[in-house]
Parts: sequence; C-alpha cells; structure tokens
Amino acid sequence: MAEPDFTATGVRIGKGLRSLTRAGEVRISDGRLRLLTSYGSEIDSAPVQAVRASKPWYAPQDRASADLNGTRYSLILGEQNAAPGRPGPSARRFIEAVRRAARG
Repeated sequence: MAEPDFTATGVRIGKGLRSLTRAGEVRISDGRLRLLTSYGSEIDSAPVQAVRASKPWYAPQDRASADLNGTRYSLILGEQNAAPGRPGPSARRFIEAVRRAARG
C-alpha cells in the first residue's frame, strides 16, 4: 500500500449539527479522500476529483468543510497528539492536499 498523501488524526468530524466522531481521521491516498472514525470504520469516502474542500472565511484556522457524495462534513483539524511545539494540520494544508491530489 502506498504512503498516504495526507493524514490527519484526532479530527472532529460532524454532519450538520451532529458530531460523528471526536477523534477521527482524514486520509488522502490512492486518489481517494476517506473520513474514518476513531476505530478505523469508514464514515464516507470519494475520489478526490469529486470532493469540494473549503474553509469558511469566518472560521478559525483549524476548521474546514468537505463535500463528499452530496454530503457536507465539518472538520476540526486540531491534532490532539501533535508533537510539542508543532501545530496540527491546518485547514489550509488539508485544502491544498485535496487540490494537489485532484490534479494527479
């Protein structure tokens, strides 16, 4: 299996006002974006070309949204297990990773 293009752990994933997981994982590998629970179960996945990733202008740096298969998910990318002195992945890095993977 190839090395993932992007991985973020400790991600809070929500749909609408409902929280799906507080310590999930976002992974981009093999041309797909996968949203996983803290137990590794798949919440949703889609080819990166079909994913719309964005960051609301009013949201903090660690928040993003992703539209997969017609469903909008809210993501809080503050990594809880980040090394001391190293910030977790920001929404900007996530959006850049989606765009880079979609280009091929």
